[in-house]
Amino acid sequence: MRTRVGYAGGTKANPTYYALGDHAETIEIDYDPTQISYEELLDVFWKSHNPTYPSWSRQYMSAIFYHNEEQQRLAQTTKARQEAQRGAKIHTEIAAYTQFYLAEDYHQKYVLQNQREFMREFKAMYPNMSDFINSTAAARVNGYLAGDGSAEMLREEVEQLGLSPELQQKLRQRF
Repeated sequence: MRTRVGYAGGTKANPTYYALGDHAETIEIDYDPTQISYEELLDVFWKSHNPTYPSWSRQYMSAIFYHNEEQQRLAQTTKARQEAQRGAKIHTEIAAYTQFYLAEDYHQKYVLQNQREFMREFKAMYPNMSDFINSTAAARVNGYLAGDGSAEMLREEVEQLGLSPELQQKLRQRF
């Protein structure tokens, strides 16, 4: 799985953080459907925020951008399920994917980029920023550093993340 942050859902060409136009901040996920289903990703989406509160700006709105009719159907079905379970209106926009604009480098893997020890090793592994942004290992470590995941998940994959034994241990200590 790979993640990138950026902008989508608007009409302005080539938005930036300071010239966003009518886009929303969003995340793009590349995933292997043999490892995780789209519906499982939607479950993570619904659990990661409270979609019953309307956004105070389009920039921070709750949105799902679907790529095909099946994704649209699943997004709408899970949204209806969320409304029933929560007993409240869900303010998530469901719209067709049109284009994703990559956010500036300093927004990518933000938590990881603010951990100097970890970044030293990642810069050695990925001297090219594009490779770092598209790295599954960087996405995984960024998530763990942000407090996502579990000790069990980390235990299963820590040795495949490319980290030195010292940083593997520091990551384990967070869980």
